[in-house]
Amino acid sequence: MTLADRVDSVLRAGKAPNLHGLVVVENGQIILERYGAGQDFQLNEPLGHVTFEPDTLHDVRSVTKSVVSLLYGIALAEKLVAPPEEGLLAQFPEYPDLAEDPERARLTVEHALTMTLGLEWDESVPYTSAANSEIAMEYAPDRYRFVLERPVVEEPGQRRTYCGGATALIGRLVAKGTGRSLTEFARGALFEPLGIGEFVWTRGDDGTELAASGLRLAPRDLAAIGTLLLDGGRGIVPRSWIEELSRPRVRIDDESAYSYQWYVGTGAHPWLAAHGNGGQLLHLAPERGLVVAMTAGEYNLESLSSAAVRDAVLQEA
Repeated sequence: MTLADRVDSVLRAGKAPNLHGLVVVENGQIILERYGAGQDFQLNEPLGHVTFEPDTLHDVRSVTKSVVSLLYGIALAEKLVAPPEEGLLAQFPEYPDLAEDPERARLTVEHALTMTLGLEWDESVPYTSAANSEIAMEYAPDRYRFVLERPVVEEPGQRRTYCGGATALIGRLVAKGTGRSLTEFARGALFEPLGIGEFVWTRGDDGTELAASGLRLAPRDLAAIGTLLLDGGRGIVPRSWIEELSRPRVRIDDESAYSYQWYVGTGAHPWLAAHGNGGQLLHLAPERGLVVAMTAGEYNLESLSSAAVRDAVLQEA
């Protein structure tokens, strides 16, 4: 059974009713595309029923985090941001009271990159609730202080706690270091060199881009980012940074780990992936030269549609 047959079989069987877009690239060439239709949202704002096409922008939600990591890596190569081993509070001199806390003073930039800050944070409730720490951050008068002043609950570096606030801090380092907004820096340093013209980076009420979840991209452009990484960065993203973010750093389970805002496969066949709420996915299988980019509409639900399609794509012929 061919790749197209496997995917179409999943779609005909109704196993992926919420799939909005799929682009599969093999060795740099698009070999499969599928698009659907359904209710969609821009974060929590309903967009109504949308018929998706190749150039339709779509929330990629937390895939945004992985893009912020690429921007940090680009800025790091230009010596515009502090390296991972540097102290985190030293990058925020506007909060001297927090820096005086010896427990917080141990935090490094790497702890933010790996979400191992050891601070109290909870994103287990829906992203429509202020009980969700990321949403509470958006309501706070100062999002960065909100993150950095969370109670210390464990030794930093020991355990990953999913934390959009950590990404917000990395985004702030990039913006401060480059002197440009994330939108401006992303456009010039990453998107335009890749030929990505249309994108949206949703902003919070304070006018700041949502580093953890705000990007809207077309699936083809999402796939182009994955292809760039398989190509070693092409001088756009430093190859050395791709190697760093591909290293397993914090164990998740027997088959996967977390690195610098990217998920890493640790089994027999390595992979690299970025995930977003609702079934958004960028999955790289380097051994096969495959890039899988998906958008879907299963927000705040288990992502069954994208999982079914992903498994069909990655199944060995």
